[in-house]
Amino acid sequence: MFRGAIAAALACLLAVLPAFAADADQTQQEAKLRALLDSLQFRTGAIAIPGADATLNVAQGFSYLDAKDAQRVLTDLWGNPPQPDVLGMLLPGTDKMAVLDENNYAVVITHSDDGYVSDEDAAKIDYDQMLKDMQEGTRDANTERAKQGYPNVELVGWAERPHYDAASHKLYWAKELAFQGTDVHTLNYDIRVLGRGGYLSLNAVATMPQLAKVEAGMQQVLPMIDFDQGHRYADFDAKTDKVAAYGIAALIAGGLAAKAGLFAKLLVVLVAAKKLIIAGVIAVGGFLARLFGRKKQA
Repeated sequence: MFRGAIAAALACLLAVLPAFAADADQTQQEAKLRALLDSLQFRTGAIAIPGADATLNVAQGFSYLDAKDAQRVLTDLWGNPPQPDVLGMLLPGTDKMAVLDENNYAVVITHSDDGYVSDEDAAKIDYDQMLKDMQEGTRDANTERAKQGYPNVELVGWAERPHYDAASHKLYWAKELAFQGTDVHTLNYDIRVLGRGGYLSLNAVATMPQLAKVEAGMQQVLPMIDFDQGHRYADFDAKTDKVAAYGIAALIAGGLAAKAGLFAKLLVVLVAAKKLIIAGVIAVGGFLARLFGRKKQA
């Protein structure tokens, strides 16, 4: 009878061990998430963009993560492949939980030193024809995407028609995309800031229901960033400076300006992975719900 009781107790112990293991794994994941969030350094004010000879003046209501922290958010938190070209990330809000809020968005900053991009073609671009060409190119590329295991994507149209400001030498536009297997369309919002030796790229990826929010935010971002004195578009010296092999149209459509489309390669995973990972974190014992609850009570 004594041995029977031991056997019964052992059976009960074995039955609950997986639950203990799950709790331990949950606790470990929560600890890792806390450590990552606590280590992020959210900055405001004037920020020198490394290697770009540019300055970002972070306005009230926004915060900035440097290249190292931006990489950690993109890879460790959102599950994207490492991207060494990323120079920083701009986020609406100053709360560290902003990086986990699926209703928020992030602006990723990169830089190209391809040379001075002439804007001579800016006033001549037929954006309706460009859209048709881009849609055709997107459809043609789906065959290769399928071979690599990615879902088909459709370029639905302009979410924000391209606009170039010849005075500030800043360009912005947004695309609406539909990915196979998803009901909500994706928003890809782009800003390019032209300089003496290249350009800055600011890319935001969100969902179409967020268009009004992202559009308003990106219009706030536009005046925040510019090249430093001596490196601005007006400082170009035709005798000594390198000239890019493309113009404004290529910055929008891609083509020769392949570097401008850093997140074209990641588009399929950036928002999708962010949401999936967030969902996984929420599933870990309601950890996020508890944190958000404490934030609301504070």
